[in-house]
Amino acid sequence: MSAGVGVDLENLWIRFGDFVAVRDANVNINGGDFFSFLGPSGCGKTTILRAVSGFLDPSEGKVLIGGNDMRGIGPNKRPTALIFQNLALFPLMKVWENITFSMEINGASAAQRRKRGDELLDMIALPGQGDKLPSELSGGQRQRVAIARALCAEPDVLLLDEPLSALDLKLRQHMRTELREIQKRVGITFIYITHDQGEALTMSDSIAVMRAGVIDQIADGKTIYNDPNTAFAASFVGENNVFRGKIKQVMGNEALIRTNRSGDLVARVSTANQGKLKEGDDAMMFVRPEAFAIAPDGATGDHFVTARVTHEEFEGNAYNIFTEGEGGKEIKVSLPNLGQSFEDHTGQNITLEYETRNAVLVPAGELAAE
Repeated sequence: MSAGVGVDLENLWIRFGDFVAVRDANVNINGGDFFSFLGPSGCGKTTILRAVSGFLDPSEGKVLIGGNDMRGIGPNKRPTALIFQNLALFPLMKVWENITFSMEINGASAAQRRKRGDELLDMIALPGQGDKLPSELSGGQRQRVAIARALCAEPDVLLLDEPLSALDLKLRQHMRTELREIQKRVGITFIYITHDQGEALTMSDSIAVMRAGVIDQIADGKTIYNDPNTAFAASFVGENNVFRGKIKQVMGNEALIRTNRSGDLVARVSTANQGKLKEGDDAMMFVRPEAFAIAPDGATGDHFVTARVTHEEFEGNAYNIFTEGEGGKEIKVSLPNLGQSFEDHTGQNITLEYETRNAVLVPAGELAAE
């Protein structure tokens, strides 16, 4: 199986009549990477996948696989294999026959197919399951069979369109680990489509965050979580508290923002926006729930927020405090459960403290839908 074939999208536009599904996408996917397109429904992720697989022609721009322009090359001639949400296994074929279907089409003997089927069953940790029918397997096992069937075609690039969305949460989390392990073992390029940030963060080498046909940011998961480029990326990936206001002063890579209700607060300007934000600009500051701590009453300054507690929730691993914050918007604080006793603050005013490095400032923009 060939490894390490890269995929490049150059100035890719995809239009359906007047509707722009993908707008000027530029993406470089390194060979052998696990790359995810992450975004809400209807943002254009699956459209990009269909353009890579050859089921859709770009309106403008190029799809390159291994440096070769794919224009005019149909899906069956591309070095890609696609796994859909519904898996599409043949119900009346045995598992090994399902896996090696591409070999049957190419005229391989039953003995050759059986040998290859058993090798792939070992690789997906389902040894000895080849004679079962798909209906005799669990959802997670069928998922692995679909992956083995795609790998049997020896693609350079495996395309996965929300393949775990039909599974329950526990199984989905288990399959994330499995899928990443399989990808490392085979070493081929995986392009993964998901609206689930947990999937993208845990599995991917790189993530493209998409919004309404536009790619907002491409980076590894830690960077997207800690250093978002846009208000959308900050609010879509993980939980975040937003403070809106105008920039009062820029001090190098930090800025003071005059917020609507919480006074003047200091934040770190996100890397992509350093040198671009200036005094008077509308901006948004984001502080994650886990970045807040409860400060002594009466503490004041540019990294303290006072808010009234509306309710509290004990979640086991964390104690969540919900306060009425800016503009009536809720501020959520998440304190880790380290065995300490938690006092109930409902109805009280509390002072919250954050470190400047944990507050990130971006230009005012569209937030991800709740």
